[in-house]
Amino acid sequence: MFGKIEHLGIAVKNLEEANEVYTKLLGRKPYKKETVASESVDTSFFQSGDNKIELLSATSEDSAIAKYISKRGEGIHHIAFAVEDIKAELLRLEKEGFQILNKEPKRGADNKWVAFVHPKGTNGVLVELCQEIKE
Repeated sequence: MFGKIEHLGIAVKNLEEANEVYTKLLGRKPYKKETVASESVDTSFFQSGDNKIELLSATSEDSAIAKYISKRGEGIHHIAFAVEDIKAELLRLEKEGFQILNKEPKRGADNKWVAFVHPKGTNGVLVELCQEIKE
């Protein structure tokens, strides 16, 4: 089952400029910056109380984030939920009729296994499942 909202993902054109905006807005700097080569994005994470915000900037014109921004502009890209067992949740959601974009979880930012649910089945919202990688 889903746990807390793990983070909100926000697509931005320029990560450094967005980092400045969110640093001023939240009164703190990002606690982590990371490149996720498999997704062609640079990310930064901000903590806000118990919540996190992930800023995502494309590193390639054919990345999902670049395509998103070209269609919809900057803004909220996805909502991520923490899960205890990502594989079990993917199976459960598929049985419930949701379109799963990743049949197998992949390594994402912030030391997480991630997988996505297509927004067509979730009222237009891209949903990310996140499970902490325990090594």
